[in-house]
Amino acid sequence: MGKNPDRKNEPIKQFNLAWGTHHLAHRLTLGRQTRIMGVLNVTPDSFSDGGRFDTVGKAVTQAGNLVAEGADILDIGGESTRPFSDSVSTNEEIDRVVPVIEKIAGRVNVPISIDTTKAEVARQALAAGAGIINDVSALNADDEMARLAGRADVPLILMHMRGRPKTMQKAPIYDDLIGEITDFFKKSIERALAGGVAHKRIILDPGIGFGKTAAHNLMLIKRLSAFSAMDLPLLIGPSRKAFIRHTVKKSGQADLDPGHPDVALGTQAVIAAGILNGAHIVRVHDVAQTRVIVKMVDAIRHADP
Repeated sequence: MGKNPDRKNEPIKQFNLAWGTHHLAHRLTLGRQTRIMGVLNVTPDSFSDGGRFDTVGKAVTQAGNLVAEGADILDIGGESTRPFSDSVSTNEEIDRVVPVIEKIAGRVNVPISIDTTKAEVARQALAAGAGIINDVSALNADDEMARLAGRADVPLILMHMRGRPKTMQKAPIYDDLIGEITDFFKKSIERALAGGVAHKRIILDPGIGFGKTAAHNLMLIKRLSAFSAMDLPLLIGPSRKAFIRHTVKKSGQADLDPGHPDVALGTQAVIAAGILNGAHIVRVHDVAQTRVIVKMVDAIRHADP
């Protein structure tokens, strides 16, 4: 029987993240238990939940729900990165996320991640109580982001994206999907280290749905373990993405709504495959469903021979 050339039957890589002060200390052990990042978009136009949590009250309530359902991290974003979306101003993004983070930080006992490409948004979010920076541009949008993350000494998520949200889905082409993303990561990691970010603080996200076709996304899940050679935790965010909606719909059927039950099932299938192929963190909208999948797949991964 042939072996997977990427995994090589290696044991699951463990990572221990500890950061913050004694007033706001965080610790996450990655590897033995897959961690769930709950998505909280405080935007009017995100592809799946835009407008549902765009007030402070709604967002705070949803944050509590996600934690109660089993979220290990909350990821809060104030700018949509759906395909063909426009950017918003720094001030508008700050106005959306900072009041929410200020309210949530004192009510939850899990780390809050700020999903932004702007250093000033991240700076104010950290001051408000966030403890992780999730930069979908992998430091390509704002030269100050690496220095900010380095000074703050917080985990930094670097995501691969071809182009920008406005242009990323215009016929994305790769000669070597895994190789090109690996090279991209190497450059982003170098940029982070040069800015003062500790290697142990970096998390990699291959950017499911960001500048990729459906075939690219499926291949990334299949070969996710190829990135384990970089010796850093891996995060995936396939939740409700278009490639799932395209794959699970019936022949001739119109594109499914992100909230369709079949899309939820498809998402959980991708999550399970991603975990089996090396994901340490899964970023999702449906935390309660994912918690069951994660618990079951982790049990399978750790079953004695």
